[in-house]
Amino acid sequence: MEQVKPEQNNSHWIWGIFYFNKNDDRIFPPKRIPWMGWTINFAKTKSVFAFLLMMAFFGFIIYMIESRS
Repeated sequence: MEQVKPEQNNSHWIWGIFYFNKNDDRIFPPKRIPWMGWTINFAKTKSVFAFLLMMAFFGFIIYMIESRS
């Protein structure tokens, strides 16, 4: 019998879009359909922090571009 990957288990998805698995230590696990990229494990603080840090970085870049105009 084939073992189901954690990201494929429906019980780890909230509303089908938010991945929440306390036992998964990956910061960016793959989405249900791997070719679609990665998602965030909202059960882990370091994952949410990495996401917020990325958003702040991109927000800063956009701010810098807009302020030069």
